[in-house]
Amino acid sequence: MAGQSRKWMILVATIWIQAFTGTNFDFSAYSTDFKSVLGISQVQLNYLAVASDLGKAFGWSSGLALLYLPLWVVMYMAAFMGIVGYGVQWAVIQNFISLPYFLVFLMCLMAGCSICWFNTVCFVLCIRNFPSNRALALSLTISFNGVSPALYTLAANSINSDNESVYLLLNAIVPLVTSFAALIPIIRQPPVDTLSQDTVQRDSLVFLFLNCLAIFTGLYLLLLNSISSDAVTARILFAGAILLLVLPLCVPGGVVARAWAHRNIHTSFRLEGSAFRLVDVDELELHKELLGRENSSLSNGGTGYMGNPSTPRTPRTPRTPRNAGGQDVGECIGCCEKVVYKDQLMMLGEEHSASMLVRRWDFWLYYISYFCGGTIGLVYSNNLGQIAQSLGFSSETTTLVTLYSSCSFFGRLLSAGPDFMRGAVYFARTGWLSIALVPTPIAFLLLALSGGSVALHVGTALIGLSSGFIFAAAVSITTELFGPNSMGVNHNILITNIPLGSLAYGLLAAIVYDSNVVSTLQRLTNLGDEAMVCMGKDCYHETFVWWGCISMVGLVCSVLLFIRTRPAYDSFEQSRKRMVIY
Repeated sequence: MAGQSRKWMILVATIWIQAFTGTNFDFSAYSTDFKSVLGISQVQLNYLAVASDLGKAFGWSSGLALLYLPLWVVMYMAAFMGIVGYGVQWAVIQNFISLPYFLVFLMCLMAGCSICWFNTVCFVLCIRNFPSNRALALSLTISFNGVSPALYTLAANSINSDNESVYLLLNAIVPLVTSFAALIPIIRQPPVDTLSQDTVQRDSLVFLFLNCLAIFTGLYLLLLNSISSDAVTARILFAGAILLLVLPLCVPGGVVARAWAHRNIHTSFRLEGSAFRLVDVDELELHKELLGRENSSLSNGGTGYMGNPSTPRTPRTPRTPRNAGGQDVGECIGCCEKVVYKDQLMMLGEEHSASMLVRRWDFWLYYISYFCGGTIGLVYSNNLGQIAQSLGFSSETTTLVTLYSSCSFFGRLLSAGPDFMRGAVYFARTGWLSIALVPTPIAFLLLALSGGSVALHVGTALIGLSSGFIFAAAVSITTELFGPNSMGVNHNILITNIPLGSLAYGLLAAIVYDSNVVSTLQRLTNLGDEAMVCMGKDCYHETFVWWGCISMVGLVCSVLLFIRTRPAYDSFEQSRKRMVIY
């Protein structure tokens, strides 16, 4: 039972790491000062944001380090990269040192790498210690990454609300302090034991409690952050937030107390029939075996699919009737059927190598959905500082950053919904992905039509909610579609879309922004030697239109992905029900 309490300590430590290492989300809080001090254009500022996101492209380096180094060493290497990256940026923005633009770019890149390394450590901790409830552990811990800007806003306001550069100082120091706090649980990891079904069900109830606590934490930060401009108030609220992050420590204590009660107090209560049904690795393997038996029996009867059951099969496309001239009446329908059925994924959990992955239509539909959905939301958050400034709401920048991060937090928590509701309502996870993408084009349409404060806040909330869900759900979707054992490599291939999208979408926004600065001299304001600010609705109007159209492409691709993968999810669910019966 000591091992059970230690694994919950590891989960709490992982929550702390995620809560204080989402430092890339507060870039927009100090980006305006960065632009002023360096005297750079909007395009050059965009490249610095891209450098931070480019750390995702080096995700493989953290996995390589874990092959040869202990987890705690990799964690401290991440903290060291953060200290150097953010610390040097802070010194530059404070005019303590002067660096050329290229070196500042490298510092942003190093800071972005530190975030990626921290994320890898957290993913490995969840996967190793919660094999049966992996999806719940991942969604819960990843969600806390979304509250980082709100926590840093409270901390910054507690120190000096008038100095935006304090964010960079906190970004450098706080992750190292968090690493010290998480060191002992990580070093004392328990051995992985096979859990009974009762234990798995109890763990699910603990996750339900932790998700409720997380929701309360998110509401606390969202609703009370707006009144934290006063230093004394900010310190009180920050102390309350820390208390809420410490509160999950009651779970390991509860596990020990329950073990004592179980040994000393006779009880007749038992947990039966938990409604939490997760896509477990063992279920995926048994699903493959059952599907293989079905295919074998069909082939013996001469009417089924013959061949290796692990080989994807393409359903027959029904023949369409012809008219008197011999032409297909349903040419359009036939074309759509080819899109839906060609190389269709017929089974969940099949392992895909990298070469097999990139040949899959399903992967590219998934890639484009992420590229045109979650990534575009991340780029929007990077530009929040300039968006608020151009619309005349500079004083609300930190509020908007907090709003985005809090809604991203709730979106990440919602990604666990399919797992909690699986026993009552079953819906393919790719279908939930499509639903999560719907708010993004609506938000950009609202932003394009109106430049008011209400539209800005509502649009920011919708984009944060949508992108947060996608970020958290992506790990589980990658595991289900392309195999759990290949998840590390395949997910790193998937998230290469983030630096690409950050470059493409950010460059588009910067070009539109700078063109409006040049063409509307009456809206020009000098902030420094070369830094220029565009004021007015036109600065981002065209960008919002383009981003809205691009997000619609992502929505269409996600719907196609859902249609193509629904048979595999339905087949898995039928196999799971047969497992329960047998």
